Amino acid sequence: MSQRAAAAPRKGLALLVIMIGVLIAAVDTTIVILALPTMRADLHVGFASVVWIVLGYLLVITLLATQVGRIGDMFGRVRMYQMGFAVFVVGSALCALSWNEASIVAFRLLQGVGGAFISAQSGAIIADIFPPNERGRAYGYNSIGWNVGAVVGILAGGLLVTYLSWRWIFWINVPIGIVALVVGFFALPPDRGRGRRKLDLLGMATLGAALFSLLYGMVRLTSSSLDAATGAWLLAGLVLLAAFVLVERATKDPMVHLSLFQVPMLTPSFLASFFQGLANFAVLFLVTMYLQGVRALTPLNASLLLVPGYLVGSATAPISGRLADKTGPVLPATVGLGIQIVALVLYAQLGVGTPLWVVMVVSMINGVGSGGFFPANSAAVMKVAPPAVFGLASGLLRTFQNVGMVFSFSMALLVAAHAVSQRLAFQIFVGSAVLSRSADDGFLRGIHAALYASVAAFVVAAILSGIRGLRRTRAVDAASH
Repeated sequence: MSQRAAAAPRKGLALLVIMIGVLIAAVDTTIVILALPTMRADLHVGFASVVWIVLGYLLVITLLATQVGRIGDMFGRVRMYQMGFAVFVVGSALCALSWNEASIVAFRLLQGVGGAFISAQSGAIIADIFPPNERGRAYGYNSIGWNVGAVVGILAGGLLVTYLSWRWIFWINVPIGIVALVVGFFALPPDRGRGRRKLDLLGMATLGAALFSLLYGMVRLTSSSLDAATGAWLLAGLVLLAAFVLVERATKDPMVHLSLFQVPMLTPSFLASFFQGLANFAVLFLVTMYLQGVRALTPLNASLLLVPGYLVGSATAPISGRLADKTGPVLPATVGLGIQIVALVLYAQLGVGTPLWVVMVVSMINGVGSGGFFPANSAAVMKVAPPAVFGLASGLLRTFQNVGMVFSFSMALLVAAHAVSQRLAFQIFVGSAVLSRSADDGFLRGIHAALYASVAAFVVAAILSGIRGLRRTRAVDAASH
């Protein structure tokens, strides 16, 4: 079935299935955070393992996104997407049945395997179904899935943890996932014939080891200070990344064709996604630590103040996507990043007595910016990526973004830890501790410093995003001569 031959109702239903996948992945990002205090008490989870409940899921998605994207290109993107849904549903059920610290961490990692297949293939399937002039709008609606999922996670998490049990935050994924699986069999187009290639096992292993070493080193920094062991993990990651480049250059059919990075729009788009993730993900943690540590709000009440931002992001994303289809992705993506810079500067002015409605308004400004960036940046990548490697391009985009997000979490805790211990900073984030009045000023200075560090990352992302427009202009000028 060609891109243009798919009937509009079928395309719409297929997009709905993909949105559901993004939605439940987003639900599990916010809903778990609200359940951490009761989950930790019930399962007797140690402090170090709490970090893995939060980051283990994201870490696995980051490690596997590029690999499973490439596998989707080789063996069928829809088939791999559906398999990911099945793994995610099983992982959710097992998380709900967890009985101790080891089991909940292990099953969260299994959830991450399913999430990797879902997230890596979703962008590629959209590119398969929709022609280039409709992809921005499609990615805009897909962003609605993420924002709605984040809101559902906050609201449902508070209700389920308060009135039922933390186990229900995982059980709710099971019926949703099963329905999406069934509908997906009828709505998603059949995989077209693809050339079967030999798996680049050495490349997959080298990249996986490199990312694991880097990310594990960063995760260690969230619960301990920089020591020789942590430094060795980080150094090993950099060495393995260099080894991966050498392996891919020498491999006849590599997992990642390095020539992709020579496509003018791709590299700045990937890097813009990395720096946006590095800046934006920290905001959630920093503002949450401010609301729970300085203002002594409960996790649920703190999260509710951020709901308007997600809702505004949902409304903005389709508009940005349509604008990307009409004018190109550079303008909406870059303007979106500029708006987020304004939001972070405003967040950095928060004080002990700032009215809480200010937090809500700034979250809405931030939502406008994120809603402008994500669909346009996704459209920029998939517009110039060769169709044969849609899955790889989508997986690479997810990898760059998630590496930034993991580093962002570590950066937020590290900067905040200049005022309080890393342990206390994390306890404040999960809502199991609050600050004394005497510690408020120092902790606020740490939060402000981290927010300004995020502003710097946003500026780099905006410059990279804008460069894409300059490169395209130069290419047109060169062609005209």
